Amino acid sequence: MRSPLHGAVGERMALKDYYADFEKYFWHCGDLGFWKLERQQTFKEPGYDSWEAFWRGDWDESLRLLETGRADMAEYHSKVEQHGFVARRARVVEEPLSDYMQWELHALRIRDQCGGPIHVTDAERVAQYEQDGPLPEISTLGNQVMYQALYDEQGILVAARKFVDRQLVLRCRELIVSVYNAGEPLAHWFNGHVAPLPPPQRQAPR
Repeated sequence: MRSPLHGAVGERMALKDYYADFEKYFWHCGDLGFWKLERQQTFKEPGYDSWEAFWRGDWDESLRLLETGRADMAEYHSKVEQHGFVARRARVVEEPLSDYMQWELHALRIRDQCGGPIHVTDAERVAQYEQDGPLPEISTLGNQVMYQALYDEQGILVAARKFVDRQLVLRCRELIVSVYNAGEPLAHWFNGHVAPLPPPQRQAPR
């Protein structure tokens, strides 16, 4: 099956412009809501305190910092609810989990508990969509706009592409919904696949 973007290129945006544009549309998602598809298994998130602690090998501190952000996360999703929509995510996973994925799933668990529903889908279930390569990292905001996150070779977010073709946005939203529905609620999946794992055996990078 072809890439969901069907060759569409979109408008490349610098991060500053992307963040401002995203904010403008996000709070007006309407009934269709916000849907995000996450496919890559490893990222780097410099500047995020919990990720920084994980990266330097301090697992307990990384989890503690995630917990300190719980109140802000709950407030954020309460605001989303007040605006009349839900922000959902479909997270594709490969096992055995990468160290990053183990950390990220702890972060996503808090988001899920705070009102941002997340379903986990095994990579084998999306293979039918990946004949042209891995699924893109995309998010749809209502039926108005879609963004594709762009990362460098290290997995650091460097830019985004914006798409406004309504048919493309709706088609990609349908794909994300199908991946979400094929998955399992994170709360249950986490208990069986993440909770039993020992902390990643990372060493502080030199």
